[in-house]
Amino acid sequence: MEPQEINVGIDTSSKQLDIYVRPTGQFFSVTNNKEGIKDAIKQLQPLKPQKVLIESTGRLELEFVCAAHKAGLPIVVCNPAQVRNFAKSAGRLAKTDKLDAIDIAHFGEAMKPRLSSIKPEKLRNISDLLTVRNQCLEMSTMQKNRLKRMPKSVHRPIQAILKAIKKELEGVDKQLDKLVNSVAEWRQKRDPLLSAKGVGNVLAYTLMSKLPELGKLNRKEIAALVGIAPMNRDSGSFQGKRYIRGGRHRVRTVLFVSMMSAIQCHPKLKPMYERLVAAGKPKKVALIACMRKQLTILNTMVKNNTYWDEKMA
Repeated sequence: MEPQEINVGIDTSSKQLDIYVRPTGQFFSVTNNKEGIKDAIKQLQPLKPQKVLIESTGRLELEFVCAAHKAGLPIVVCNPAQVRNFAKSAGRLAKTDKLDAIDIAHFGEAMKPRLSSIKPEKLRNISDLLTVRNQCLEMSTMQKNRLKRMPKSVHRPIQAILKAIKKELEGVDKQLDKLVNSVAEWRQKRDPLLSAKGVGNVLAYTLMSKLPELGKLNRKEIAALVGIAPMNRDSGSFQGKRYIRGGRHRVRTVLFVSMMSAIQCHPKLKPMYERLVAAGKPKKVALIACMRKQLTILNTMVKNNTYWDEKMA
């Protein structure tokens, strides 16, 4: 008989980790801190699991993921929406911490997702700094909107907040530059990206930290991964409208913002945008098409380790 394939499902919360081992049925919970994580790893290592699966929650799973990777466990960070849809397709409508852990383990056994590659510490720092930078920009936008609506009597404290946010953004940008400059491999990847028209530091750093697959996939795969590839909705003779969906939300957002500027002056994307709008395409559809074109260009540049060439683009 073939040895049983062990898949471990872990449901995460701020206080504890609920752990289910499939197919043995073992279930236990530990606190979501260093001591609890150490205990969980100690119990899981003798089982020699095929996969240890945990849902992506933003930050709550990060400490366990890093510790499990150091301990040599085969870790998989799952998309919560995919796991939930899988559970529903299997007839599971109820939802508790234990049931979630069971569904995650079942998902790993049935779908066999690829192991997650753990980011180096400095790359995680870049990702965290970009998150802080985006939050600062959101707060800045909120305060600017208040400045337009509020009476002049309260403008002074709002302007003070905007000044403080601007200072923090400058500090974050300096830290980002320092981190990237400290690793030759990242500099070699960043510099070609920055040579492209319409690409600034934020887009380059976002692609490096949030889209490590850039340059490793073909144009259709990379567009689908980011979520800017039109998805078919056809059945029989019916041809539905194409929509984009899913993908890397943060990458797509930064691409969208950069494209709003690029369509004003980009030597390749501005004519493309104007041509699509003149042909009757909605402006947002034309914008997404330009984002897909930009991503294709950057993907090719990284794959071939080449700098921007207007004729090639």
